Amino acid sequence: MGKPEISAKLVKELREKTNVGMMDCKAALQETEGDIEKAALLLRKKGLSGAKQRQQRTANQGVIDSYLHIGQQIGSLVEINCETDFVARNDEFLELAHQIALHVVACNPQYMDRESVPVDIVESEKVIYRSQCESGGKPEKVWDRIIDGKLDKFYQDTCLMEQPFVKDPSVTVNELLAEASSRVGEKLLVRRFLRFQVGEDTGENCE
Repeated sequence: MGKPEISAKLVKELREKTNVGMMDCKAALQETEGDIEKAALLLRKKGLSGAKQRQQRTANQGVIDSYLHIGQQIGSLVEINCETDFVARNDEFLELAHQIALHVVACNPQYMDRESVPVDIVESEKVIYRSQCESGGKPEKVWDRIIDGKLDKFYQDTCLMEQPFVKDPSVTVNELLAEASSRVGEKLLVRRFLRFQVGEDTGENCE
């Protein structure tokens, strides 16, 4: 039995209620068969909700960390912010910053999140997916659902916040950040990242 279909409207409603990312909201709604209250509770249990008030606060402290891969051919810089200098010196926070810098090197995200993807890139992907549906002989009535699914996969592949964390693919980078935020009791965010590879013309600075 496949996952139940969840409307974009319901996902948006849960996101506004919890301030959790769209993919995490959709997954929670699928797991709870569209029950928004149960989904919100599930997100709280995962440490992803209850962060709504934290997200409204200002995070202007933090660190810039780096990671160099073996052989020093690939490296990254990541700025991660928190609310207080106390947390910025916390070992768990420092380790989180280093792990995300490692992830950037390993998984090469192109964008911070789906909201950061340029509209022309999204539209170009949709054109490709629609062409694939047409050439594959799929019924036109299911094209939109197929295209939405392919876009979700595109975001998971290219957006840092939606990528499965390289050292534990059962959680996304966004979930990793949210869980750490819940533990330290402060708003945490990745402000920007930069990835370098020897021989490339430029690094990729995403914020």
